[in-house]
Amino acid sequence: MAETVVLGIDIGGSLTKIGLVTKEGSILDKTVFKTESQKPFPFFFEKLKSEVEKLISNLPPNVQVLSIGVGAPNANPYTGMVENPPNLKWGERTPVATVIEKAFKLPVSLANDANAAALGEMLFGAAKGMKNFVTLTLGTGLGSGIVVHGKLVIGEHGAAGELGHVNVNPNGRSCNCGLQGCLETYASVTGIRRTVFELLANMREDSILRSFSFEELSGTAISAAALEGDPIALKAFEETGIILGSKMADTVAHVDPEAFILSGGLSKAGDILLNPIKTSMERKLFKAYKGKVAVVLATATGADAILGPAALAWLEAENIGLT
Repeated sequence: MAETVVLGIDIGGSLTKIGLVTKEGSILDKTVFKTESQKPFPFFFEKLKSEVEKLISNLPPNVQVLSIGVGAPNANPYTGMVENPPNLKWGERTPVATVIEKAFKLPVSLANDANAAALGEMLFGAAKGMKNFVTLTLGTGLGSGIVVHGKLVIGEHGAAGELGHVNVNPNGRSCNCGLQGCLETYASVTGIRRTVFELLANMREDSILRSFSFEELSGTAISAAALEGDPIALKAFEETGIILGSKMADTVAHVDPEAFILSGGLSKAGDILLNPIKTSMERKLFKAYKGKVAVVLATATGADAILGPAALAWLEAENIGLT
């Protein structure tokens, strides 16, 4: 009997990751290549096609690829388009799903990358067994995915769950989206870098972070400093956790999740980030929710980013009766 797998494609601004994944979440084979996001989509697609063909050609003859899942920034699951992606110079609307489906003659599902990641956590990761949860990806920006009753919340226009753009302060930091005071300008790698430099200007304590320029400072460096007890780094995580926890409490009032699952560069700080988040969230929660919502770290690593799109592909294969 033929073994079945799906193809997961995770398109990022810097790297694109592709892999063949079993129904149990085992990655049979995978590869990574540079997205080269400043070049047009046809250039990217030729590279993608070549890399996918290589992966599939290495499969044993008894293994069949059922479907393809694609996670991408600004993806609209209703239209199959990637629309106005800020970090991809592909134009306003790119028919990603249609082009991939035509090339490989397989069903293709497309989702916002953060939404795909939420499905990956539900099928293969920290949310396994959960039906109501929220994922937060604390990377360059703040991505999020909301799952209610085991289904992604997508909304009328395919763009539900953009928690990175809820407002923290109407007169706050400028966001790349054009608004002011968005959550991701505080609770992301970019946001905490801004917080660190504000604290460096306002605090007198010695800090290893004083030796970094803004361009050099990474989330990993801030996490490492915090884990070493650096006062500026610790204060930055405390302030970040207070803001994020407050907005997570707002989200609890909307969707009543079992848990929040955190991933991305900032989550590497572990309890240094989780503790202020939990304290702040509990303080802001309506009484009916207190003590009932967990905050945990994702189990998948960045290298496993294909598990999100693979989960999307498996769910689609199930929906159309391929499994």
